Amino acid sequence: MSRVWDVPVDDSTRVRDVRVATEEASACAGLPANRTATAALVATELATNLLRHADGGRVLINLVERAHDDARRAAVQLVSIDHGPGIPDVAAAMRDGYTTTVAASLGAGLGTCRRIANDFDLHSAPGRGTVVMARIGHEPAVRNQGPPPPGPRAGGVNVPLGRAEQSGDAWGRVRGGDRLTLLLADGLGHGAKAAEASTAAVKELRGLAELPPTEILRSLGRALRPTRGAAVAVVQLDLKEAQLSFAGIGNIGARLRTDGAWKPLLSHPGIVGAQAPASVPVQRVPWHANSLLVLHSDGLPSRWTPPDDGVLPGCDPAVAAAVVLRDAGSAARPARDDTCVAVLTAGGVSRHGSGA
Repeated sequence: MSRVWDVPVDDSTRVRDVRVATEEASACAGLPANRTATAALVATELATNLLRHADGGRVLINLVERAHDDARRAAVQLVSIDHGPGIPDVAAAMRDGYTTTVAASLGAGLGTCRRIANDFDLHSAPGRGTVVMARIGHEPAVRNQGPPPPGPRAGGVNVPLGRAEQSGDAWGRVRGGDRLTLLLADGLGHGAKAAEASTAAVKELRGLAELPPTEILRSLGRALRPTRGAAVAVVQLDLKEAQLSFAGIGNIGARLRTDGAWKPLLSHPGIVGAQAPASVPVQRVPWHANSLLVLHSDGLPSRWTPPDDGVLPGCDPAVAAAVVLRDAGSAARPARDDTCVAVLTAGGVSRHGSGA
């Protein structure tokens, strides 16, 4: 789903912009009125917190599918990102009514946001900033539903170049038997035509859950011929064998973290749907309980430094993706293209809410 809202929050007028964008995203997702109101409340609180506690930041709004929604309905994913001082006491911040300033509170707070969102998580590091994620689905959140089911989780964030309405990047996941497949596609160029190509790749993936990565790429090649083509990487986790298989065509980056060490996984030159090679090598590596995989398009700087943070594998994958996005870029290194980051984790229990 390539529609993206990227709203900078640098003064009080932007709080309304975030709320309006969230209401628009909710309409695109088909959320009922009560869940649209919930999404708007969470968005307003996140934007207000950026001004109150971090001297500003940004809110990314993506349409995503929740992993456990069999109807494949779109949910609204809100991610606030800042480079502020961090939250010194996360447990205290999650209590209702908590504030570190004398400014009047909306009365919602992170604790309430956690309860009314279907999925919620945050990551905060002193001196680096905070990432907060909330997903709002069609049905009200179930209180005290416990931790998410065990097993690997996938998620991501997507940012359009120049805050355009559409991103030429897209990511998707599909589960078939003992296989979980994660795909990231970067449509050639950017804008509507690039979005058409990447969205076509994600849609085609839904019917390919039982195929290995090379067969998936071959099928995508046929599906993307009417488009301008895309760089595509496919990661498939065999849960029974605890093995990760990777195959990529084009400039999709991939890094695997296991036991605290990062390892690159390499794509093959070409364009899926236009100039794909006849055969693509598949890299196979063991998958462990602490493994974390990052896929990213070339909007991320090529020499980005993977985070040395042992907490990330236990975060919601969208939070981990947003941390990578935040720490890889800066005002001195503006993005040159649409940017998408997708993350696969081994499924550690989130510390602050339920996960996707």
